[in-house]
Amino acid sequence: YRSVSHRIDLSGVHRQTPLASRCYSHAKVETDEEFDARWVTYFSKPDIDAWELKKGMNTLIGYDLVPEPKILDSALRACRRLNDLASAIRILEAVKDKSGPHKDIYPYLIQELQPTLIELGISTPEDLGMDKL
Repeated sequence: YRSVSHRIDLSGVHRQTPLASRCYSHAKVETDEEFDARWVTYFSKPDIDAWELKKGMNTLIGYDLVPEPKILDSALRACRRLNDLASAIRILEAVKDKSGPHKDIYPYLIQELQPTLIELGISTPEDLGMDKL
């Protein structure tokens, strides 16, 4: 919007629409593909540390969405590079919780992640009996 020093005198002009609309952000809107690629890149950093992994997952889970399998794949591989099985299981628990009442999302994600889980030797919370607690 314009500052006071740049105002134009329109007192004699009849108008039906507001003079100016405020734009609070000039940032480009990120597409779904760009969003996914950004997070895959974030978790794929070879030197990611445990703090960055947890911060990234907390931020990601804070969004109003369930992460795509390729993002979760990247995060689980980061857990493996850090030798952090507990974080991998927490990620799966968080995704299950984030799926909420949509009972078909979590099984779909596990199905899509199954090759990665097998390759990395990661058990699901259900395999560990944690869903029975």
